[in-house]
Amino acid sequence: MTELQEVQITEEKPLLRAPGAPDPGKKHTVETPYGVVTITIHGTPKPKRPAILTYHDVGQNHLSCFDTLFHFEDMQEIIKNFVVIHVDAPGMEEGAPAFPLGYQYPSLDQLADMIPCILQYVNFTSIIGIGVGAGAYILARYSLSHADTVEGLVLVNIDPNAKGWMDWAAHKLTGLTSSNSEMILQHLFSQEELSKNTELVQQQRHVLSHATNLPNIQLYWSSYNSRRDLSLERGGDITFKCPVMLVVGDQAPHEDAVVECNSKLDPTQTSFLKMADSGGQPQLTQPGKLTEAFKYFVQGMGYMASSCMTRLSRSRTASLSSAASGDGNRSRSRTLSQSSEAGAPQPPAPTMEVSC
Repeated sequence: MTELQEVQITEEKPLLRAPGAPDPGKKHTVETPYGVVTITIHGTPKPKRPAILTYHDVGQNHLSCFDTLFHFEDMQEIIKNFVVIHVDAPGMEEGAPAFPLGYQYPSLDQLADMIPCILQYVNFTSIIGIGVGAGAYILARYSLSHADTVEGLVLVNIDPNAKGWMDWAAHKLTGLTSSNSEMILQHLFSQEELSKNTELVQQQRHVLSHATNLPNIQLYWSSYNSRRDLSLERGGDITFKCPVMLVVGDQAPHEDAVVECNSKLDPTQTSFLKMADSGGQPQLTQPGKLTEAFKYFVQGMGYMASSCMTRLSRSRTASLSSAASGDGNRSRSRTLSQSSEAGAPQPPAPTMEVSC
């Protein structure tokens, strides 16, 4: 009887990723004049299309800030049409070691000035930016100085104003009774979420209390609090040259700042989305509604024109049509709710606040 032998088989080629499995993305480190920045790239380049570039808030990285949104089922239709570049601010990537004592962290202006190096590295000439909080400010600052490379901006929880003396004093007083971690939580979440100690708040508090790179987070937080005023002015020279969607949660800590930002922008280029029941982090708590709004934002820019209209958009279109009937000849529709049948960009209409 022939003796059976154990044979070791070595796989010469890696197994293909199963259909529907999450794309882990490819990490790269990019050298810039202000230090090294880590980016994660998903997808392959699409001809004549910009990349979607994201930038996260303080106390987060690209995974904690955007993973829920970009793995949402309906978002897959969008991201298959674009390359996605997630930027982690220096020292914020997973597993990042703490910077040495005395390290000079870049200002938000300098973080914005890193983006041209990233685009040169990935060989892209234009982006659609999605930023949250500090990340929204960074993308806004970049857009003001590199308008020809930005096709659209989605700015969540943006505060375009520098801290005034009253804000500075309040911040100092709060710092006497609260840790930096607690102040960051107050920056990220609404008072209602904090008082209820929601699961999301508990998760973020756990992350901050156990972060090995907490000194880095505190440096990013300090840079955010030292930001300059964007000096936006409706009808002035300092303004965005591309379509902009402003997003904020109802009763979120940055609601007043986003409302003020909206008042300073060109109403024919700006959409204002106030999201009910979303707290301070709408991209995490209401990814479906934000995905829907983003879909029609990019459609208004002339991309994905054949995408089907979904429930939220149909509802919004009907409600806007009703509002328009009460305004006579004044159109109240906005790019977000335009029909997807048109194959080319549509002329923008007045800003519309949408609570959804």
